[in-house]
Amino acid sequence: MAVALSSAAKGALLPCARGGLARALLLGGASAGTGGGGGERCSRVPRRWQSSLPQLDNADRSDEENGEIDWDNLGFGLTPTDYMYVMRSSPEDLGGFPRGELCRYGNIELSPSSGVLNYAQGLFEGMKAYRRADRGGYTLFRPEENAKRMRYGAERMCMPAPSVEQFVNAVKETVLANRRWVPPQGKGALYLRPLLMGSGPILGLAPAPEYTFLIYAAPVGNYFKEGLAPINLVVEDGFHRAMPGGTGGVKTIANYAPVLKAQMDAKSKGFTDVLYLDAVHKRYLEEVSSCNVFVVKGGVVATPATRGTILAGVTRKSVIELATDRGYKVEERLVSIDDLIDADEVFCTGTAVVVAPVSTVTYQGQRHTFRTGPDTVSQELYTTLTSIQMGLAEDKKGWTVAVD
Repeated sequence: MAVALSSAAKGALLPCARGGLARALLLGGASAGTGGGGGERCSRVPRRWQSSLPQLDNADRSDEENGEIDWDNLGFGLTPTDYMYVMRSSPEDLGGFPRGELCRYGNIELSPSSGVLNYAQGLFEGMKAYRRADRGGYTLFRPEENAKRMRYGAERMCMPAPSVEQFVNAVKETVLANRRWVPPQGKGALYLRPLLMGSGPILGLAPAPEYTFLIYAAPVGNYFKEGLAPINLVVEDGFHRAMPGGTGGVKTIANYAPVLKAQMDAKSKGFTDVLYLDAVHKRYLEEVSSCNVFVVKGGVVATPATRGTILAGVTRKSVIELATDRGYKVEERLVSIDDLIDADEVFCTGTAVVVAPVSTVTYQGQRHTFRTGPDTVSQELYTTLTSIQMGLAEDKKGWTVAVD
């Protein structure tokens, strides 16, 4: 079955993605070439990579224009889409990523000795594309911030990274190729997961010789099972997410598996997620498992300062600016557990959760309740932010990027 994509999206598909005359997506231009049908692997991958870098398996996908998706019950889970974007860097590329291409979404093959499998040399980002209501096309929210954060993390992890322009263009291509998976306005978003990994083989502890940048996508709804309802957190003072001098301030894959134990224990007791304290004093707030945290007292909105152990979230940065614009005093500082207990409101922010109000926080067996509902700071900021993201309000800040 043929993919029902626009002419723009069809033009972006490369030899591995469509048959006949195909264009190789060059960084800064395109060159013509010929390739096999959609069932072939990415045949243009140089032979020198084929024993170490991810190899793309055939993947059959329904190419009907409208997939059978229940948009009204879309949670935050993996729904495989049609295409993924792949870009590679080898030693002779001197840290550059010379060319990228769209391929059918499918499994990849890695050398058992790849840097990402042996030493967790990898980063990821998370972002969303929204369907515009007023006209055709889609909207990205501050994608250049994700690109800059990946580049910052790549330096910490001794990895080359795509330029900001390469990153943003690759995200746009991925959205257009998977456009039929973008939920209707108000039903969710197309979640995009850029990955950067050391895919080359390495035995001794050292940076991998070769790297792969990859983007896949999935339509998503609300992150928490509570939907837009307030969530319930528990403070963890035994396990710690990060420590000074570590990698808590970058979005490395190594930061996430260690929180699973505490998260699963919390969920088994009926909590939504875990709020972590600092590893030194064990009294200052850091993050929830995958999002930043804010506390509100009177007209002051406070959030833990990013000092190397806390991820500088794109949504966090945006909420700080929006709160300031709306007349709130915003403080980035050490926020103690006492500040939390004394707060009027608590909420979390992140690409996946957006702005999530917190109903209760349990600390050392004591449950503390906070204000939620329509007349709260978190609801005000949620409405303001999502209106910009979905194109329902004028974007006076230039945060949104059109994908047509």
